[in-house]
Amino acid sequence: MYYTPDSILPENMAPLIITAAPYGPEWMPGDADIPVTWDEQVQAAVDCYNAGATVLHVHVRDPATGHGSVDFDQFNYFIGRLRQAVPKMILQVGGSISFAPKSDGAKAKWLDYDTRHMLTELDPKPDCVTVAVGTTQWDVVSIMTPEDIVGTHLENNPKVQAAWAGMWVDAGPAFYLEHLKRLRANRIMPYFVPAHIHQWELIENLIRAGVYMGPVNMAIAGYGGGTLGRNPYDWMNFLQRIPQGASSVTFWASMRGLISLSAMSIVLGQHVRVGNEDNLWGADGKRRTSVQQVEGAVRLCREFGRKVATADEAREIMKIGTWYDSVDETLHHLGLPPNRKDGQTGFLLWETDGRKTIAKTGGDSHPMAYCMVPPVPQTA
Repeated sequence: MYYTPDSILPENMAPLIITAAPYGPEWMPGDADIPVTWDEQVQAAVDCYNAGATVLHVHVRDPATGHGSVDFDQFNYFIGRLRQAVPKMILQVGGSISFAPKSDGAKAKWLDYDTRHMLTELDPKPDCVTVAVGTTQWDVVSIMTPEDIVGTHLENNPKVQAAWAGMWVDAGPAFYLEHLKRLRANRIMPYFVPAHIHQWELIENLIRAGVYMGPVNMAIAGYGGGTLGRNPYDWMNFLQRIPQGASSVTFWASMRGLISLSAMSIVLGQHVRVGNEDNLWGADGKRRTSVQQVEGAVRLCREFGRKVATADEAREIMKIGTWYDSVDETLHHLGLPPNRKDGQTGFLLWETDGRKTIAKTGGDSHPMAYCMVPPVPQTA
């Protein structure tokens, strides 16, 4: 991202897109404000939307058990309910799910990554599916404090803590090359979730190779333990590397660290994600529901003077439903330099006709110079 002198003025920023993540897949019912029944899960989306969230990060709970669902049919059912209840909300399905085969025949058919690729076959279709590019350790408890997990099933349970500490995201080329192809075929947009700056480099290489051609919506994921941490210099360095034409960039982080990073994201013109999947607390150390966290982001945004996006504005900003048909078109829209042609040397720029255009006039009515040569001094 390139910041001009007026970029940090709130009136010049795109309206804030708030993503709500109210389904907390790492938590158990009773740990937080976890919806369990179908009606509760739908109502969580409605309440977050009414509070100001325009993107919903979707996970599904099996109402019979209260646990996270791995049932493909339940996902289809829930997305259908959401389309009726919050028709304008952007539905972003969490791409970490692997569906469980229901029969021996399905077990033989669904091998390895096939259970994850089924996300591309959901019907009704979500707007986006989160996509990891690059295998990463994802130790979400590494920067949690004892206070963060008070009153949850993680407290005083070292075995469960160790299980989460050992989490890693399997996302090598064998996965993401095929997954991106299937998402495009089904017109579901990828929502990239790089855990650090070098995974952005992988994504840019995919764009330059024509593997992905379309707008870029992405999170900067900072949960520690193999992902980005909480050092603001690292976040700024990452943000600096993201192309100017990226449609949306959202800061994802955990627990009370999310509060500070959300504030930073808002004043930098980026976007935020809140909800019990990431955080259970307010700045005062007291519990906050997902809806209360959405309301807090809205208040902070308005105090700063920035507009909160409507659902229609969020769709326009994220370019939902837009695809490009060539590498050059994608690079041009993203504000990235073109690919190097054979034999081409030097730094790369888009070609122009090389002609001088009509002179512009500055705000003080003086002609604007075409070069840095100062005018010849005049004497009376």
